[in-house]
Amino acid sequence: MRSVLTGTGAARGMALGRARLEHPSRYLVDDSPLAEHEIEDELERLRRAIALARDELRTLREKLHGSLEREVAEFIDAHSLMLADRELTNGLFELIRVGRYRASAALKTQRDRLVAVFEAMDDPYLRSRKEDVEHVLGRVQASLARESSVEERRLAARVGEILVSDTVAPSELVPLAERGVLGVVLSSGSQVSHSAILARSLHLPMIVAAHDALSHIQDDDLILIDGEHGEIVVHPTAQDLARLRAWQRETSQKSKRLALLRNAETRTKDGVTISLHANAESPADVAQARVLGASGVGLYRTEFLFLQRKEIPSEDEQFLAYRDLVLGMGGLPVTIRTLDLGADKADASGLVMDDEENPALGVRGVRLSLRHPQLLVSQLRAILRASGYGPIRVLVPMVSTVEEVLSVRALLQECARDLRTAGYEIADHTELGAMIEVPAAAIALGGMIQSLDFVSIGTNDLVQYTLAVDRNNDHLAHLYDPLHPAVLKLLAQTIATARRAKRRVMLCGEMAGDRRYTALLLALGLTDFSMHPGLLLEVRETINALDRERLRAHAPALLRASTRARIEGVLERLSSDD
Repeated sequence: MRSVLTGTGAARGMALGRARLEHPSRYLVDDSPLAEHEIEDELERLRRAIALARDELRTLREKLHGSLEREVAEFIDAHSLMLADRELTNGLFELIRVGRYRASAALKTQRDRLVAVFEAMDDPYLRSRKEDVEHVLGRVQASLARESSVEERRLAARVGEILVSDTVAPSELVPLAERGVLGVVLSSGSQVSHSAILARSLHLPMIVAAHDALSHIQDDDLILIDGEHGEIVVHPTAQDLARLRAWQRETSQKSKRLALLRNAETRTKDGVTISLHANAESPADVAQARVLGASGVGLYRTEFLFLQRKEIPSEDEQFLAYRDLVLGMGGLPVTIRTLDLGADKADASGLVMDDEENPALGVRGVRLSLRHPQLLVSQLRAILRASGYGPIRVLVPMVSTVEEVLSVRALLQECARDLRTAGYEIADHTELGAMIEVPAAAIALGGMIQSLDFVSIGTNDLVQYTLAVDRNNDHLAHLYDPLHPAVLKLLAQTIATARRAKRRVMLCGEMAGDRRYTALLLALGLTDFSMHPGLLLEVRETINALDRERLRAHAPALLRASTRARIEGVLERLSSDD
């Protein structure tokens, strides 16, 4: 029967597929007794479930070939014979007719009885056959829970899988996408977690904070997910599938319209040129950024070179990755962020402390790099060696003091001297910038700015730390608000401080690629954005329709607003003006 579950959309897109539960929930067993008039219907439910289980085994048997057939067929045949065993099925039907058990309770009772019999046997081989009983009755229990139609089963056999789980680490997403997983549904998580950010990079529809997913979705259920609206349809109807086809047509038309903006200028209606850079962590991102006419790479996340491996990448390995990045952008500027492991980023290299009580406020970003100076030196040397192939900037994450900036700059200068002495050709000057994501850095930027060549605002963490809201805690999702007055004041202050010091200021958090905030950021004076490359054309289209001078006139009203509602009121006036 069709049902709709809701969560929070984390990565846009729709997908239709079979649910694959990473940790399938226990089957719900209804222990309430049947009424007299319910007995026949319940018997029919059980008959359908047994027939479905037999069909699934038959289909699986037909697909087996070669060595797999020799190894697995025996077990499948044994399970099929058990489902055809009249003693087993009659026992189930008797529990329903006489004991007035519901089908799920009858299956559990029969399973417990048979397992007890096998466990009492002296022969180890016969005792081990209890697992077959559990597998067979578990398959019927799953079929009973699904109760899908023949048409739905045929459709499900032709589509791919959608992962349904509690959590998924960023390092797990890439292999999932490579294996053809069509989408992800999580019962926890946040739309600004690193897993969600990576899902958007992989164009993998994702829904988070779907609290009922694991208890209401069964393995192999056909589900339709809408990653923009956070909706999961279990057992979709023909109308739902029509909505999917309509979305696919609309997406195709939108892609054709936006394709006309490839390599076009990003310029407001009043003639102000805006720079749109790309966030990247893979060669595919770099290629997409180049094709879509990005002004450069505004944020290259180097930690993905460290994920999914036990050993730390060498200087040469890093150099090759950074060199290919620079060459891939064909002379456009590239900003490489130094290692930002920590918090919710799984790490197999052993660098991250796994016993921190509060890792989001712990040894991460520049703190981790300065704790392992040789690691930082290796990374800086690799970046500097790549600077001989094109313009590179170095961006330092999680900065909170000017002393951290000065320490990194001293190492950068030392590495440059050593490389030149060794005969490497590197850039004459490599710019050093800081991520402004800790409120202390935003507030104290005036005393820090002269030690920096540029700044980049990381709104994901700036919002988290300003509001004391864990961005990965779905119970606090309603408090994670980029439109909080305090956040807007810090954004405006950071942009103004950098502009007064004649330093480039870029915003590379999720706000940059969200069209809902484009007018707001222009109003606050931002002219450099960095976002996932797949969002470049959408934001370009939005900016080309806006008048920056008119937007700037509303900045004082935005900063005077004391509540989110008043800020939204100003934003409505911004949209009506244009």
